[in-house]
Amino acid sequence: MQEDFLHYVWQHQYFDKTDLRTTDGQLITVLKPGYRNADAGPDFLTARLQLAEVEWNGAVEIHLKASDWHRHQHQTDAKYDQVVLHVVYEADQPVQRIDGSIVPALALASRIAPDLLQAYQRLLEQPTAVLPCTTQLPLVPEVTRTSMVERALLERLELKAAIVSELHQRVEGDWEATAYHTLATAFGFQKNSEPLARLAKALPLAILRRHRHDPVQLEALVFGQAGFLEETEATAADEYIAKLRREFEFLRHKYSLHGTALAAHEWNFLRLRPANFPSVRLAQLVAVLHARPALFDAFLTAADLPTLLKFFQVPTADYWRNHYRPGVAGNVPSLGKSSIHVLITNVVVPLRVAYARHVGQPELVESVVALLSLLPAEHNHLTDEYAALGFQHRSSADSQGLLALHRTYCAPRRCLQCAVGSRILQRHPASR
Repeated sequence: MQEDFLHYVWQHQYFDKTDLRTTDGQLITVLKPGYRNADAGPDFLTARLQLAEVEWNGAVEIHLKASDWHRHQHQTDAKYDQVVLHVVYEADQPVQRIDGSIVPALALASRIAPDLLQAYQRLLEQPTAVLPCTTQLPLVPEVTRTSMVERALLERLELKAAIVSELHQRVEGDWEATAYHTLATAFGFQKNSEPLARLAKALPLAILRRHRHDPVQLEALVFGQAGFLEETEATAADEYIAKLRREFEFLRHKYSLHGTALAAHEWNFLRLRPANFPSVRLAQLVAVLHARPALFDAFLTAADLPTLLKFFQVPTADYWRNHYRPGVAGNVPSLGKSSIHVLITNVVVPLRVAYARHVGQPELVESVVALLSLLPAEHNHLTDEYAALGFQHRSSADSQGLLALHRTYCAPRRCLQCAVGSRILQRHPASR
């Protein structure tokens, strides 16, 4: 059993309250169980309890064993002096506050119905299942599943927006620079997101802005700072790369960029299709930076999906349409629609949610969800398994919600915080 289960039982009062008494015999009436505390200190705050004839207002602390109180050093922590009831599964010893007074305890071991405990344990004992509740899922109404996916989606959006907000603070409140860093990172398409994020730090937008009208200088700065302009056997006779190298040497000296460039070996090419090589993605990023001078404004104000698609549909330089890597020739496809959908999901969406939080307009989040609903569903082994189990999967909004559900709730077995898991447990008599 995990302590989380006792939190769930106490929060929803899913235990036998007949002749409810503390371990020393005081009659207990729970007037208000309190609310979960997400910060340091007792587990539930502002609880209202009547012990014998006295009403108490304070906190409730929960442990599997009463002795965990001492193991966690609560007897020396003033935050726990406000605890008026110690709820435990097993009361193996009395505990005290700092002043030595005994904390009343309630033992739940004999008050939790076996079928409720067994249902909870079944949820945790299926390590190979995508959903711990796979076998019991048909018992859960579709509306419960759908609402939980929507909730997981909103949580995922808020988490991504929080990352953007932190970035916004680091770039001193510059939304255009925030958009640039977010876009650059997203152009890494997972495998190269980390080196692209470092490249954006090593090549500030303020420098790129000065050379936006000159695509050759933009390429020189981006590919030079990325470490792709060093002379190799493949590029020894490549005049175009030599030209970029000369431009970069001048610009590196001008902007004191010595020592900040990445090395070519820091980029991932292994197990990537040539169309997803980092050199190809860098060329596509340069094309966007050259053709679209106002990133953030465009991301924020684009009225519809076709406008956003058109924003990213810009041609790369002739050289990069015919080279996968510096000095390595090949016919390179343009940025595909599916890749643009990924960029919209990972750039436009979190930027809009972060801005909505910043200006205090939560209603803008609804338009973000609507935008995701226009994008096609993303198919991978996780989303396909959820769809096979009966979850709705018609758009990117569904895909993002399902991925969030899996990573935040199903994979870590946080069934008690999930509406689906909670609904399964509520079907047991002890939960009613």
